[in-house]
Amino acid sequence: MSVSAAAHVTPMFDAAHAPKPKTWFDGELIESDALQAGLTTHAMHYGSGVFEGIRAYATADGGAAVFRLPEHLERMRKGANLLGLAFDPAQVTEAVLATLRANGHRDAYIRPLAWFGEGSFGLDVEGHVPHMMVATTATQVHLNGTRARLGVSCWRRNPADSLPPLKLCGAYVNSILAKREAKSRGFDEAMFTDRAGNVVECTGANLFMVKDGNIVAIEHPDALPGITRDSLLALTGATSRMATLEELLDADEVFACGTAAEVAPISQVEEREYGTNPVTRAIAAHYQRVVRGEDASYRHWLTAV
Repeated sequence: MSVSAAAHVTPMFDAAHAPKPKTWFDGELIESDALQAGLTTHAMHYGSGVFEGIRAYATADGGAAVFRLPEHLERMRKGANLLGLAFDPAQVTEAVLATLRANGHRDAYIRPLAWFGEGSFGLDVEGHVPHMMVATTATQVHLNGTRARLGVSCWRRNPADSLPPLKLCGAYVNSILAKREAKSRGFDEAMFTDRAGNVVECTGANLFMVKDGNIVAIEHPDALPGITRDSLLALTGATSRMATLEELLDADEVFACGTAAEVAPISQVEEREYGTNPVTRAIAAHYQRVVRGEDASYRHWLTAV
């Protein structure tokens, strides 16, 4: 083989010598597989932690940016305060950016998590060691980017006067139960309704519906105040209000939205099937331009990595 030909041979990927992923843990970047949690970790037994799901995107200028990072960390701060966990948004901002740089991620899912660690087996959090971590991975999509099929859950969403609609770790057992039940019936995802027949949200995403060209963001006091939902309200001028399951089934289009789901068209709710979702597709395309910095009107939502 000539030297010029050899120069164009793509070297085989050597997984053994690839850089190991790093996690920011209590102020340091550490190889992820070196971290361990003690068996008396309070959050492992009782769910005493708070997290966020955040996305970074490769941007049109060749760089990368985190979408609406301050808003995510403000919501996380509220959850941490409820639990009595110390939380410094400025420190976590730097941790997020440092972890993305260390792992070389542009399109990435970001998971900051604050929790109570080692101590006794009692419910009191006092005396337990507080911890903070940030991990990043290659992009995950909650609903797999497909037209998802929703089953109406037999479970109710945690009521806001029992568990506030924040990303508290223990609260998501509710979502796990609902999703397991829906998948056992052949659906991709579960949708919560309340006892009066009003739509709440999915297990990890908010809902919108479209009727005669009018876009409605489903509102409910038990639903997480989603940051993607808030973004789409600004982008579309949608009306925000409560809606019944009957209205949702009568809609022309339904879509879910969230950090991981982005804008996910719904193909079916129970036996009701929807069409080709043209309005949803247009909204999804606009959202992609925004998160990648292609719409100058919303660049203030991006934090450069």
